[in-house]
Amino acid sequence: MSDQFWLSEDQLTRISGFFALPHGVPRGDDHKVISGIIHVIRNGLRWRDTPSV
Repeated sequence: MSDQFWLSEDQLTRISGFFALPHGVPRGDDHKVISGIIHVIRNGLRWRDTPSV
């Protein structure tokens, strides 16, 4: 399962201080969200081509 993420747990821990704190609305998995953003940017994809949640 770790091969589906662009960042390791250590790298994610290092940047987690920049994530917003949860306020009422349940948050998605930060690891999946960041990995999705990196995937779109690295592969030159369009945001509209990403699956809706």
